[in-house]
Amino acid sequence: MMPEILITSGIVLVLLVLSAFFSGSESALTAASRPRMHSLSKQGDWRAAIVLALRDRNERLIGGILLGNNLVNILASALATSLMLRIFGDAGVVYATLVMTCLVLVFAEVLPKTWALSHADNMALRVAPAIRLLVFLLGPITHAIYVIVRTTLKPFGVELGAELGHEEAEEELRGAIDLHERDEPETRHERQMMRSILDLDEVEVGEIMTHRRNVSMIDLGDKPDEIVDQVLASQFTRIPVYRGEQDNVVGVLHTKELLRELRRQEGDVSKVDFAELPSEPWFIPDTTNLLDQLQAFRSRREHFAVVVDEYGSLMGIVTLEDILEEIVGEIEDEHDTPVSGVRPQPDGSYIVEGTVTLRDLDREFDWDLPDEEAATIAGLVMHEARLIPEKGQVFTFHGFRFEVLRRMRNQLTSIRVTPPSVVAAAAEREEAD
Repeated sequence: MMPEILITSGIVLVLLVLSAFFSGSESALTAASRPRMHSLSKQGDWRAAIVLALRDRNERLIGGILLGNNLVNILASALATSLMLRIFGDAGVVYATLVMTCLVLVFAEVLPKTWALSHADNMALRVAPAIRLLVFLLGPITHAIYVIVRTTLKPFGVELGAELGHEEAEEELRGAIDLHERDEPETRHERQMMRSILDLDEVEVGEIMTHRRNVSMIDLGDKPDEIVDQVLASQFTRIPVYRGEQDNVVGVLHTKELLRELRRQEGDVSKVDFAELPSEPWFIPDTTNLLDQLQAFRSRREHFAVVVDEYGSLMGIVTLEDILEEIVGEIEDEHDTPVSGVRPQPDGSYIVEGTVTLRDLDREFDWDLPDEEAATIAGLVMHEARLIPEKGQVFTFHGFRFEVLRRMRNQLTSIRVTPPSVVAAAAEREEAD
């Protein structure tokens, strides 16, 4: 009697260990980081390649593990019940149920799954070869089960194995980026860059271009000496040129071409034909998204484009640097004029010029102001207020507080913006008082 009890108890113990292995393997393989596995596979780790192969056929992976897990759990429960019946008689069923429930729940489910979730990648690499063999051996059975499940769910409109669409895949990627919520400057900057890359196809050049009122332009009707002085005074190497009115852009003058021509004419400005120097302008619509424009810059090997609206009127200019700045942030060199347009205040608020873009604010301060209906902070205030506010008016929306500080004609030139955290803190102080 005693040897049989020991043998049966040993078998039950082994089955519980197998159950813990199956439970932990399921959690590890499903929770393992696919990007890390992909990176390891590229580096030659054959176990990572197995993990990816198993994940690619997820239904067989889950089916094989669950089949093996249920087999050992049921067998362990049956043996434990048989053993308890021999020892305690009919009451053994109750004892077996209580004991096996505790053992399976704690040692074969919660414990291995908890450990696997905290060491998902490492455990997935270790168990992958054994699980691949299990999935191969149980493949015919799991396939039959999958067919039954798929046939059963089909009348209810449930399609198994459907791949994620483009939008779902992008949202999954955005979610993975947002998981990195550490506040270190490096992590925050990397997160902002990755978000900006995903947003390239949603942002139009009209939102990031240099507006025509801020564009340095040259009139071909000016005197040669005046044109040279304007080129020397400009901080840019490419300057749009027009004839008569600014909407009539006829070319783009590169300062290097002017220098070459001046040297060819031995410095005699009067001999320079300024009408022949500019290159052909490249006109693009203001509705072009940044991803398409970036590809166009690369294919045409251009760095400069003139932006026009649907009527062909000049809107501004956009450069390759403008698009790169949307990804990596502001790029300044020794010729740039440092105009931030944002002044932090001691009370936690910010005085912002009306022309500052919402995307720049969101990127700089990790805010979440919507830029679907407006490109600038002034545009957002007017859009939400449904009017052109007067000086001193205060609005609260999207959790922020906006106070109009200065208005010129129909333009809001200065706005005090108070973030939600500061607004909440002020409200708490008022309640305490």
